[in-house]
Amino acid sequence: MDETPLRYWELDRVGRGMAAWRRERPDIDGSGKAVVGRILHLNDIIMRAVDKVLARHGVKYPVYAVLATIRVSGAPYRMSPTELLSSLLVTSGGLSNLLRRMESDGYITRMADKRDGRGVIVELTEKGIAVADASMADHAAMERDLVNCFSPELQETVARALSLMIAATER
Repeated sequence: MDETPLRYWELDRVGRGMAAWRRERPDIDGSGKAVVGRILHLNDIIMRAVDKVLARHGVKYPVYAVLATIRVSGAPYRMSPTELLSSLLVTSGGLSNLLRRMESDGYITRMADKRDGRGVIVELTEKGIAVADASMADHAAMERDLVNCFSPELQETVARALSLMIAATER
């Protein structure tokens, strides 16, 4: 039996997968998986945690994202779909369908944009504001719980590194 202690990169699913890649396909440089694979895996973990917290408020992440985005835009809590698209990670078709469902569920109203007769404005209803206000603190607490395994300094370093990666890949 091998008594060699596991290195930190072998402690998770991604590290074990990378070891298999190195063993079976040493001709392929799979080093990007160390970051990208872990981000993809964390996305699953994070979304399960998010949806569990938001279930208390009767919503899932896409609805919450719209509610919170409009809520933090400030009174009168309204935005155009174009403004929402620039903040959210959804397609325009996906947003249209989501807004339709949210309107039928009573979270938002859609009205003609007085500044642009062809445009639409999305406004939170009282129900939408109430759900946003109730869920935002729980969502933020869940996020803090997820990152509390890092020191504040390491949280800042990880945040900076991820921001750099996003900025570099969005160009």
